Amino acid sequence: MIEQVTNNNYQSPKPLEKGLVQIFTGEGKGKTTAALGAAVRALGHGWRVYITVFMKGDYPYSEWNILSKMPNIKIDRFGFRDFTDPQNVKVEEMEQAKQALTAAHKAMLSGSYDMVILDEINVATAWKLVDLSAVVKLIEEKPPNMELILTGRYADIELVKMADLVTECLKIKHPFDEGIIARQGIEY
Repeated sequence: MIEQVTNNNYQSPKPLEKGLVQIFTGEGKGKTTAALGAAVRALGHGWRVYITVFMKGDYPYSEWNILSKMPNIKIDRFGFRDFTDPQNVKVEEMEQAKQALTAAHKAMLSGSYDMVILDEINVATAWKLVDLSAVVKLIEEKPPNMELILTGRYADIELVKMADLVTECLKIKHPFDEGIIARQGIEY
């Protein structure tokens, strides 16, 4: 064994000198997973993390359950259990997405967080649940020492240009294509 990590090894956080904007996008699996990996790493350094979840509502994703039990993290989830139909967006879905963006903007400017994650914001923007200009404004107002992460398919080119890091998750092969439905503990 190289090292056993326990809560006794906790060190006080070193402030982030320069926070960046990261985007995880693409048709492949792993966008939220990558953002949550960054969150876990940040939490391991004692950083304070805020996550706004767009469009996934109260669906029982296990990651929110376990992360909500950790210190220094706040998760706000918006949307409904049913998936949004991009061809038939409901007024209530738009209102939930606007509330999510407002909550994220408030958290980002509060000075209370070192990392802010907007999960599925790219989809919410692409499907016109929130205005692209509002997301651009949020990025422009990001405090310099805070990390901002945006996830979801369909990242707008304007957001991509503003980001410091953009990772595209490519779908080469996926079990859904073979009729394998979402599996507990893996996809939710």
